[in-house]
Amino acid sequence: MGSIGKKIVKADIKKIITQLNEALADEWLAYYQYWIGAKVVQGPMRAIAIQELNEHAQEELDHAVLLTERIIQLGGTPLLSPKEWFTKTNCGYAMPEKGFDVKSILKQNIKGEQCAIKVYQKIIDFTHNKDIITYNLASKILEDEVKHEEDLETILNDVEIFIKKISSKR
Repeated sequence: MGSIGKKIVKADIKKIITQLNEALADEWLAYYQYWIGAKVVQGPMRAIAIQELNEHAQEELDHAVLLTERIIQLGGTPLLSPKEWFTKTNCGYAMPEKGFDVKSILKQNIKGEQCAIKVYQKIIDFTHNKDIITYNLASKILEDEVKHEEDLETILNDVEIFIKKISSKR
């Protein structure tokens, strides 16, 4: 980052880099959680779930790229080893449960999105009026995460309605 760019940051840059690396770990794990979930998911409305999971996986990967670029701009080093993802993560990784039920996979990813929303809100709160670039980046990613939560909750609701209708006809 240029010298003037560094001067305009009025927050602890090391702490920002730490927060961004933790978010980066979350994004990589979320990417994989979505990606693998789309491969193994089973059950009603599977095709819709696969489409949504794949879309979200790509967006999580895009977030990882943005975070990496910002970490480097701030003079930091992004996490270099996948092992670090598990030690630095805020939100963890939820391995698909046996059976790969669509409801379970959707619920796991909703939980991950809810955690991500809290993570980005924390970054926003820390950088507000102190680092406008990181603030704007975190705000954009937060917007995506809120939409992801909404998308997944809508599909989960539709799956539950579908299952109730099928069950009531038996």
